[in-house]
Amino acid sequence: MNPQQAKLKHEDLTEVVIKAFFDVYNELAGFPEFVLCRAMAIAIRDAALSVDEEVPLPVWFRGHQIVKFKADLIVQSRVIVEVKARPEVDPFNKAQVLHYLKATDLEVGLLLNFGRRPEFSRVIYENARKSPRHVPPANDDSAKPA
Repeated sequence: MNPQQAKLKHEDLTEVVIKAFFDVYNELAGFPEFVLCRAMAIAIRDAALSVDEEVPLPVWFRGHQIVKFKADLIVQSRVIVEVKARPEVDPFNKAQVLHYLKATDLEVGLLLNFGRRPEFSRVIYENARKSPRHVPPANDDSAKPA
């Protein structure tokens, strides 16, 4: 197979999300992020995909949950979507998506920016590169907040 024809991981899902992004951008560019997130969730559902909103992503260190991030959207339990409404994407925004991927078993993330012009980035972090998260057993009280 020609390398240029190689299929990207979860390409079928990311194509649908990116199409929804451009549709939402054309209708609602300039609105705040929370409005754009809700619109993206609706557009993704209208495309017959499941989407979860504001999904907590726990970060573990040595068996202790130390923080929870919140992913804007998770599509089909396979792709993290982070929505921004900034003039332009900065390295922190891409790093945020990368950290979300590191904190989960998900490997594909999309950063969608509803800025001066529509921008999107695809972020990949394969599970084979991830360190074990040391999640304690369900009956372990050490992970419960104080």
